[in-house]
Amino acid sequence: MAANTTIKVTRHARDRINDRARAHGVTPAVLLERMLDEHDRAERFAAVKAAYAALPADDDYAGETAEWDAAGEDGLAGA
Repeated sequence: MAANTTIKVTRHARDRINDRARAHGVTPAVLLERMLDEHDRAERFAAVKAAYAALPADDDYAGETAEWDAAGEDGLAGA
């Protein structure tokens, strides 16, 4: 089991943490761990999204995708 420690927060923050933890049926420590995990995940996805946005456009990919989309509408669905 990990050692416990104390962090200084405002009373308002403490009350919000406790209220939300109680509403979710978990301890304040578990709530904070989950919130940090969610935040870390969101940051990773934002970094991936930014990295993809920075890539140059791939015109060949767009053209090939359009061709495959058109081939999927060739009327052979019932065949």
